[in-house]
Amino acid sequence: MKEKELSHFNEEGRARMVDVGDKEDTQRMAIAKGEVVMQPETLRLIKKGKIIKGDVLAVAQVAGIMAAKQTSQVIPMCHPLMLASVDLNFEINEEAHKIIIKSKVKTVGKTGVEMEALTAVAVAGLTIYDMCKAVDRGMTIKAIHLVEKIGGKSGHYLRSK
Repeated sequence: MKEKELSHFNEEGRARMVDVGDKEDTQRMAIAKGEVVMQPETLRLIKKGKIIKGDVLAVAQVAGIMAAKQTSQVIPMCHPLMLASVDLNFEINEEAHKIIIKSKVKTVGKTGVEMEALTAVAVAGLTIYDMCKAVDRGMTIKAIHLVEKIGGKSGHYLRSK
């Protein structure tokens, strides 16, 4: 990987928000994934709807969508974006007693939506943890990563594994 100039620093080496004003609007899409690993009993309670705080996956889905929309409020150098769509899916893996979270975010704009997709996954995972911590404080949120992104000057990115 060749060394690139870091665009989030000004001439004095201080943080700045990158100027995207001259860039063309293009279709942008990003997919991110992560997982929450838990005790088998915790997963069973989630599936049966027996977590006292309510429907864990429904609340995590709304939390992830809200988080994607607010990404620029919590990540200092992110541009506020008008998102066209945000979708989260959950896959239950009983053998590994985990929930796999996948987000897909789209927009038409001057900058990508990778951070929005990653933030959606992270906050959905944190929400699962929050709703289930009374029964399982040992849960682990892990492997949050970008799977794919489309659009912009750097083009298409697809994670190999």
